Amino acid sequence: MKYSLYLFILIKFVLQYSLIDPSYDLQRDEYLHLDQAHHLAWGYMSVPPFTSWISWIILQLGNHAFGVHFFPALFGALTIVVVWKTIESLGGKYFALYLGAISVLLSAVLRLNTLFQPNSFDVLAWTTCYYLLIRFIQTDQSKWLYYLSVMWAIGFLNKYNILFLILGLLPAILLSEHRKLFFQKRFYLALCLGFVIILPNLIWQYNHQFPVIHHMKLLSTIQLVHVNRLDFLRSQMLFFVGSFFVLIASCWALLFYPPFSKFRFFFWNLVFTLAIFTYFKAKDYYAIGLYPIYLSFGSVYVALVLQHGWKKYLQLIALALPCLAFIPMYLYVFPNHNPKSIIQNPSPYEKLGLLHWEDGKDHHIPQDFADMLGWKQLALKLDSVLATLPKTSLDSTIILCDNYGQAGAINYYSQNRAIEAYSMNADYARWIPLNKPMKHVILVKEYDDEDPNRTEERPLFDTLYLAGVHLNPLAREHKVSIYVLKNAKININKRVQDEVMEAMQTAY
Repeated sequence: MKYSLYLFILIKFVLQYSLIDPSYDLQRDEYLHLDQAHHLAWGYMSVPPFTSWISWIILQLGNHAFGVHFFPALFGALTIVVVWKTIESLGGKYFALYLGAISVLLSAVLRLNTLFQPNSFDVLAWTTCYYLLIRFIQTDQSKWLYYLSVMWAIGFLNKYNILFLILGLLPAILLSEHRKLFFQKRFYLALCLGFVIILPNLIWQYNHQFPVIHHMKLLSTIQLVHVNRLDFLRSQMLFFVGSFFVLIASCWALLFYPPFSKFRFFFWNLVFTLAIFTYFKAKDYYAIGLYPIYLSFGSVYVALVLQHGWKKYLQLIALALPCLAFIPMYLYVFPNHNPKSIIQNPSPYEKLGLLHWEDGKDHHIPQDFADMLGWKQLALKLDSVLATLPKTSLDSTIILCDNYGQAGAINYYSQNRAIEAYSMNADYARWIPLNKPMKHVILVKEYDDEDPNRTEERPLFDTLYLAGVHLNPLAREHKVSIYVLKNAKININKRVQDEVMEAMQTAY
């Protein structure tokens, strides 16, 4: 059976690398995460430190796009492995193993695994924590409880979203026969072990006035406020649309299948966790990590139901359903078609609502795809501007961008390693070298710049001019302007320091 698992892992990697057309760049968040490798710390504005550790590995391997795509694909492949091992621990054989693996493989997890973000490892962490809990219940061996604590702590250092795992699991266990665990010494030893692992990040959060709280408040007021609870629940069915029957079978089995009675609390865990996510108006994909373990239960039960007589022929249909449902997903959900082909055939995207952006308007290509265009050209445009400046002036020049995507893309694609780009946005404000002498400034401004004539900065410099404009009508940032400001008449270091302090106060 191990060779079958190896085949699924191989298919996983082949699929992941076929889902992004070469015409696309990386996505804006990926640039920020990659830049964190140059600024290792126990915490960041919006994410814990785990992603920066992976970024450091990618940097040591050459910082190529292949490595950037490799790690989310690896975490996705490991999720399949954990589901496979869970099915084996529940007594599942070939059909159950294949059904579980295909159900995870051909699902929305593939979309998460195309981007280098904390989400891919988050799904792996949720799935592994549940697997380790199952093994603990099956064996009553303390080692599985300690493994669970370590895995949860690593998941916490990857994405704070895993707190919801605990919030859903605790009341479910309290309602079950396993609540006796809360009166056992090993439970609290495991808690202490996990606490020690996450303590450095908690100290970092404390020393920086808990920016994660501000970040969540910002999400609530800017993004989560627009989340519709009914849409959240509807999306849950679409993430595993081809294998939704497996999830239904899982719920039924957890409630009524006697061999699963000791795992019945998993049903209530699903109810409580979804209820908490819904109450807090979470983004729909926050809950994806919930489901792979339920695909394990469901696959074992479906295999049991379809093992005799004429029902055995339904096994092929059960395996085929996720494959058939994946076809439209493959055609339209992933950025595996170049923008030109999407523009030539927009109808399917329009019917699926994929051309409707957050600005309330319809565009030529999906917003997620547009956020992967124009970054490399922006960096090349900036390089051409830098080439017109004396090399000696770069030591006293700072590049300030309007957002972290611009700064990260410039740092990733620029061929000029003598200077880095920064922003007052996200973590870049903390990384600005305030001790560097600043005499000249290059401004990278968004399309909605409120002061294109630079009336505020013009009196502060001897020379100020528009050095270049990057245009890409299909990109999310379809117009970016680059200004050169030479020979400051004021103390630029003091000015930048004041802006950094203001950005920090806003952030914290």
